Amino acid sequence: MASLRFPFLFSEPQKPPCSTTPNGSSRSLSTAAAVAAGGSVVAAAGAIIAITQSPKNLFLENAMNFLLSNFSPSKNHSSPMWGSVSLADNSAPVTESRTGMSFPSILKESQRLLGIGLRKKAIFGLKNIDVYAFGVYADDGDVKKCLAQKHVGPSDSELKQKEELRDHLMENDIRMTVRLQIVYGRLSIGSVRSAFEESVGSRLLKFGGYDNKELLHRFTSQFKDDIKIPRGSIIELSRDHGYILHTTIDGKEVGSIQSKLLCRSILDLYIGDESFDQKAKEDVESNLASLLHK
Repeated sequence: MASLRFPFLFSEPQKPPCSTTPNGSSRSLSTAAAVAAGGSVVAAAGAIIAITQSPKNLFLENAMNFLLSNFSPSKNHSSPMWGSVSLADNSAPVTESRTGMSFPSILKESQRLLGIGLRKKAIFGLKNIDVYAFGVYADDGDVKKCLAQKHVGPSDSELKQKEELRDHLMENDIRMTVRLQIVYGRLSIGSVRSAFEESVGSRLLKFGGYDNKELLHRFTSQFKDDIKIPRGSIIELSRDHGYILHTTIDGKEVGSIQSKLLCRSILDLYIGDESFDQKAKEDVESNLASLLHK
């Protein structure tokens, strides 16, 4: 099987447009909708009474019961948010629209989801595969404590301010997690190890100034051959206080390494200048700025 390495391609999910109704007409529409929904429920109830009188209509009876239970005007409907991450959505899970992978908006009780993205792989230059979706989280309190004073004044431009904020997020001792959710069902742990050897190795050289093979081996050796990662498996790379990187696979910790250089290199893969998904990086920048101004 070919190892999963660079390059990666990206596509941008589209957000649904928003609309408003002026001059208070939304209230009238809501009232009309409620009346219509109530009428529908009454009609459905009548239909069920008629259906239940005939034992041969079990299928229709079940269908009408479904309508009553799911479309009652008093029933509270909720669904995961699709598309880009917004801090206005405080608790709803966020779904990566290209893969259907859902991410909790809050992780480890205090880490907020700032952006989601997708790592793709081109095989032999002919076919693109979705390898895994990922979400980037940062601790609310740590962000405000470490970054608020650094970004109190205006910058030369909004774009520069967001980029500086992102760089400080990666450099400072802030609890963060990158959550990977496997999409490609035939992905082997060996392919993950090989991909990290290349991508993390290049970042260690970039930020450390030398080829740190020992540190790279300590990290990649955590991905042992007996580990299975079918579609839906979750790998979490979490930076704790003291620049300790914890690696967990499906809830089980497989290793921890204290290294500021390694933590910086891992985060650069997902929100650095040459990140796997540029849209995810931009979402992190925007939501981080919004978080500090809340």
